Amino acid sequence: MSHFSTIKTELRDRDALVAALTALGHAPTTGPRQVRGYRGQLETADLVISGSKGGDLGFRWNPANGAYELVTDLDLWALPVPPERFLAQLNQRYALEAILAASAAEGFQVAEQTSQLDGAIELVVTRWA
Repeated sequence: MSHFSTIKTELRDRDALVAALTALGHAPTTGPRQVRGYRGQLETADLVISGSKGGDLGFRWNPANGAYELVTDLDLWALPVPPERFLAQLNQRYALEAILAASAAEGFQVAEQTSQLDGAIELVVTRWA
């Protein structure tokens, strides 16, 4: 019986996902790699974050919906925040990384970046003509 859970996401840009995970302190190894679970069970993923208790986090590309999905054994979850909070933090950082990359590609530079008390991140970008 598999203990792995698969959680759908809207994370589509690999570079933004890697940058977001790294910014949150979870630098992934790129795959394909094995995600470890209960009693040595394994699942294959494209990005893997090794867990301290033998349970890893993986992100696997799902071509059916064109997004990465989180693959992990929730019984071995070792992060200090629950999965829902981790995904909320990841989604926010992913959006920031995607915006920064798109802005840079269009010739913009970050003039100011501030974190608000409510957790929002405010960006001011500029471009010289």
